[in-house]
Amino acid sequence: MTETTDETRRSIGARRNPASADAIREAAEAVLLEAGYAGFSIEAVARRARAGKPTIYRWWPSKAALLIDVYQRQKRVDNPDTGNLEDDLAQFLQSLFQHWRETPAGSIFRSVIAEAQTDEAAATALTEYAHNRRAHTGRMVARAIERGEVRADVEPTVVADLVASYAWVHLLTGRITEDEATTRVAIRAIVHGILAAPTG
Repeated sequence: MTETTDETRRSIGARRNPASADAIREAAEAVLLEAGYAGFSIEAVARRARAGKPTIYRWWPSKAALLIDVYQRQKRVDNPDTGNLEDDLAQFLQSLFQHWRETPAGSIFRSVIAEAQTDEAAATALTEYAHNRRAHTGRMVARAIERGEVRADVEPTVVADLVASYAWVHLLTGRITEDEATTRVAIRAIVHGILAAPTG
Protein backbone atom coordinates (compact mmCIF):
# COMPACT_ATOMS: atom_id res chain seq x y z
CA MET A 1 0.00 0.00 0.00
CA THR A 2 1.41 3.41 -0.90
CA GLU A 3 2.06 6.20 1.57
CA THR A 4 -0.62 8.32 -0.13
CA THR A 5 -3.21 5.56 0.29
CA ASP A 6 -2.28 5.13 3.96
CA GLU A 7 -2.76 8.83 4.55
CA THR A 8 -6.11 8.74 2.74
CA ARG A 9 -7.34 5.90 4.93
CA ARG A 10 -6.19 7.61 8.14
CA SER A 11 -8.01 10.77 7.14
CA ILE A 12 -11.40 9.02 7.15
CA GLY A 13 -13.07 10.37 10.25
CA ALA A 14 -15.42 12.99 11.53
CA ARG A 15 -14.63 15.66 8.95
CA ARG A 16 -15.65 14.85 5.41
CA ASN A 17 -13.12 15.58 2.69
CA PRO A 18 -13.00 14.61 -0.98
CA ALA A 19 -10.24 12.00 -0.60
CA SER A 20 -12.04 10.23 2.23
CA ALA A 21 -15.38 10.32 0.45
CA ASP A 22 -13.83 8.94 -2.73
CA ALA A 23 -12.18 6.11 -0.78
CA ILE A 24 -15.57 5.07 0.58
CA ARG A 25 -17.26 5.40 -2.81
CA GLU A 26 -14.55 3.26 -4.40
CA ALA A 27 -14.99 0.66 -1.68
CA ALA A 28 -18.76 0.72 -2.22
CA GLU A 29 -18.31 0.19 -5.97
CA ALA A 30 -15.97 -2.74 -5.31
CA VAL A 31 -18.36 -4.39 -2.85
CA LEU A 32 -21.26 -3.91 -5.24
CA LEU A 33 -19.29 -5.43 -8.11
CA GLU A 34 -18.22 -8.44 -6.03
CA ALA A 35 -21.36 -9.13 -4.00
CA GLY A 36 -24.18 -7.51 -5.97
CA TYR A 37 -27.04 -5.54 -4.48
CA ALA A 38 -28.16 -8.41 -2.23
CA GLY A 39 -24.71 -8.68 -0.65
CA PHE A 40 -24.11 -4.95 -0.36
CA SER A 41 -23.93 -3.59 3.19
CA ILE A 42 -22.45 -0.67 5.08
CA GLU A 43 -20.46 -3.20 7.15
CA ALA A 44 -18.80 -4.60 4.01
CA VAL A 45 -18.02 -1.11 2.72
CA ALA A 46 -16.55 -0.09 6.08
CA ARG A 47 -14.23 -3.10 6.07
CA ARG A 48 -13.17 -2.45 2.51
CA ALA A 49 -12.55 1.26 3.06
CA ARG A 50 -11.03 0.78 6.53
CA ALA A 51 -13.54 3.27 7.83
CA GLY A 52 -15.85 3.24 10.80
CA LYS A 53 -19.54 2.57 10.24
CA PRO A 54 -20.48 5.73 12.22
CA THR A 55 -18.39 7.80 9.79
CA ILE A 56 -20.16 6.33 6.77
CA TYR A 57 -23.58 6.80 8.34
CA ARG A 58 -22.65 10.39 9.21
CA TRP A 59 -22.02 11.12 5.54
CA TRP A 60 -24.62 8.79 4.00
CA PRO A 61 -27.61 8.22 6.29
CA SER A 62 -28.61 4.92 4.67
CA LYS A 63 -27.40 2.15 2.38
CA ALA A 64 -29.66 3.53 -0.34
CA ALA A 65 -28.13 7.01 -0.02
CA LEU A 66 -24.65 5.56 -0.56
CA LEU A 67 -25.86 3.46 -3.48
CA ILE A 68 -27.45 6.47 -5.16
CA ASP A 69 -24.19 8.37 -4.70
CA VAL A 70 -22.35 5.48 -6.37
CA TYR A 71 -24.98 5.43 -9.11
CA GLN A 72 -24.48 9.14 -9.80
CA ARG A 73 -20.71 8.72 -9.75
CA GLN A 74 -21.02 6.13 -12.52
CA LYS A 75 -23.64 7.98 -14.51
CA ARG A 76 -22.65 9.01 -18.02
CA VAL A 77 -25.78 10.37 -19.70
CA ASP A 78 -26.05 13.05 -22.38
CA ASN A 79 -27.52 16.45 -21.57
CA PRO A 80 -28.45 17.54 -25.10
CA ASP A 81 -29.19 21.11 -26.12
CA THR A 82 -30.17 20.84 -29.79
CA GLY A 83 -32.57 23.77 -29.93
CA ASN A 84 -35.54 21.40 -30.26
CA LEU A 85 -37.28 19.92 -27.20
CA GLU A 86 -38.37 16.68 -28.85
CA ASP A 87 -34.80 16.01 -29.99
CA ASP A 88 -33.40 16.91 -26.58
CA LEU A 89 -35.71 14.56 -24.69
CA ALA A 90 -35.41 11.71 -27.19
CA GLN A 91 -31.60 11.87 -27.13
CA PHE A 92 -31.60 12.09 -23.35
CA LEU A 93 -33.79 8.99 -22.97
CA GLN A 94 -31.80 6.97 -25.49
CA SER A 95 -28.58 7.88 -23.69
CA LEU A 96 -30.13 6.95 -20.34
CA PHE A 97 -31.44 3.61 -21.61
CA GLN A 98 -28.04 2.80 -23.10
CA HIS A 99 -26.35 3.63 -19.79
CA TRP A 100 -28.77 1.40 -17.89
CA ARG A 101 -28.23 -1.47 -20.36
CA GLU A 102 -24.45 -1.34 -20.61
CA THR A 103 -23.43 -0.68 -17.01
CA PRO A 104 -24.49 -1.97 -13.57
CA ALA A 105 -26.34 1.33 -13.08
CA GLY A 106 -29.68 0.01 -14.30
CA SER A 107 -29.62 -2.87 -11.86
CA ILE A 108 -28.55 -0.58 -9.00
CA PHE A 109 -31.29 1.94 -9.63
CA ARG A 110 -33.97 -0.71 -10.12
CA SER A 111 -33.01 -2.25 -6.77
CA VAL A 112 -33.12 1.11 -5.00
CA ILE A 113 -36.61 1.79 -6.40
CA ALA A 114 -37.76 -1.64 -5.22
CA GLU A 115 -36.33 -1.19 -1.73
CA ALA A 116 -37.91 2.26 -1.45
CA GLN A 117 -41.34 0.62 -1.49
CA THR A 118 -40.77 -0.96 1.94
CA ASP A 119 -37.87 0.96 3.47
CA GLU A 120 -38.34 4.54 4.67
CA ALA A 121 -34.65 5.44 4.47
CA ALA A 122 -34.47 4.21 0.89
CA ALA A 123 -37.65 6.13 0.05
CA THR A 124 -36.14 9.32 1.48
CA ALA A 125 -32.93 8.89 -0.51
CA LEU A 126 -34.86 8.19 -3.70
CA THR A 127 -37.14 11.20 -3.17
CA GLU A 128 -34.14 13.51 -2.76
CA TYR A 129 -32.49 12.11 -5.87
CA ALA A 130 -35.71 12.39 -7.91
CA HIS A 131 -36.14 16.01 -6.81
CA ASN A 132 -32.67 16.90 -8.10
CA ARG A 133 -33.16 14.97 -11.33
CA ARG A 134 -36.50 16.59 -12.13
CA ALA A 135 -34.85 20.00 -11.85
CA HIS A 136 -32.10 18.83 -14.23
CA THR A 137 -34.53 17.48 -16.85
CA GLY A 138 -36.80 20.46 -16.31
CA ARG A 139 -34.04 22.75 -17.56
CA MET A 140 -34.48 21.30 -21.05
CA VAL A 141 -38.13 22.36 -20.91
CA ALA A 142 -37.21 25.77 -19.46
CA ARG A 143 -34.87 26.39 -22.39
CA ALA A 144 -37.71 25.52 -24.78
CA ILE A 145 -39.95 28.04 -23.00
CA GLU A 146 -37.25 30.72 -23.26
CA ARG A 147 -36.94 30.27 -27.02
CA GLY A 148 -40.73 30.35 -27.47
CA GLU A 149 -41.09 26.71 -28.48
CA VAL A 150 -43.20 25.79 -25.44
CA ARG A 151 -46.03 27.75 -23.80
CA ALA A 152 -45.00 30.05 -20.97
CA ASP A 153 -47.59 28.57 -18.58
CA VAL A 154 -46.04 25.09 -18.69
CA GLU A 155 -44.34 23.94 -15.48
CA PRO A 156 -40.99 22.36 -16.48
CA THR A 157 -40.81 19.98 -13.53
CA VAL A 158 -44.23 18.50 -14.35
CA VAL A 159 -42.98 17.61 -17.83
CA ALA A 160 -39.82 16.24 -16.21
CA ASP A 161 -41.97 13.96 -14.05
CA LEU A 162 -43.75 12.62 -17.15
CA VAL A 163 -40.41 11.86 -18.80
CA ALA A 164 -39.08 10.22 -15.62
CA SER A 165 -42.24 8.13 -15.29
CA TYR A 166 -41.75 6.83 -18.83
CA ALA A 167 -38.11 6.00 -18.11
CA TRP A 168 -38.74 4.33 -14.76
CA VAL A 169 -41.58 2.11 -15.97
CA HIS A 170 -39.38 0.94 -18.83
CA LEU A 171 -36.53 0.18 -16.42
CA LEU A 172 -38.78 -1.71 -14.02
CA THR A 173 -40.45 -3.76 -16.77
CA GLY A 174 -37.31 -4.58 -18.74
CA ARG A 175 -38.06 -2.45 -21.79
CA ILE A 176 -34.91 -0.34 -22.01
CA THR A 177 -34.00 -1.83 -25.40
CA GLU A 178 -36.52 0.31 -27.28
CA ASP A 179 -35.11 2.17 -30.25
CA GLU A 180 -35.24 5.93 -30.69
CA ALA A 181 -38.18 5.80 -33.10
CA THR A 182 -40.33 4.10 -30.46
CA THR A 183 -39.16 6.48 -27.75
CA ARG A 184 -40.00 9.45 -29.94
CA VAL A 185 -43.64 8.35 -30.17
CA ALA A 186 -44.00 8.87 -26.41
CA ILE A 187 -41.95 12.06 -26.36
CA ARG A 188 -43.97 13.50 -29.22
CA ALA A 189 -47.20 12.83 -27.30
CA ILE A 190 -45.84 14.80 -24.34
CA VAL A 191 -44.30 17.64 -26.33
CA HIS A 192 -47.26 18.25 -28.63
CA GLY A 193 -49.44 18.91 -25.61
CA ILE A 194 -47.29 21.83 -24.47
CA LEU A 195 -46.16 23.50 -27.69
CA ALA A 196 -46.79 27.18 -28.17
CA ALA A 197 -49.40 28.14 -30.76
CA PRO A 198 -47.85 28.96 -34.14
CA THR A 199 -47.53 32.66 -34.90
CA GLY A 200 -48.30 34.49 -38.10
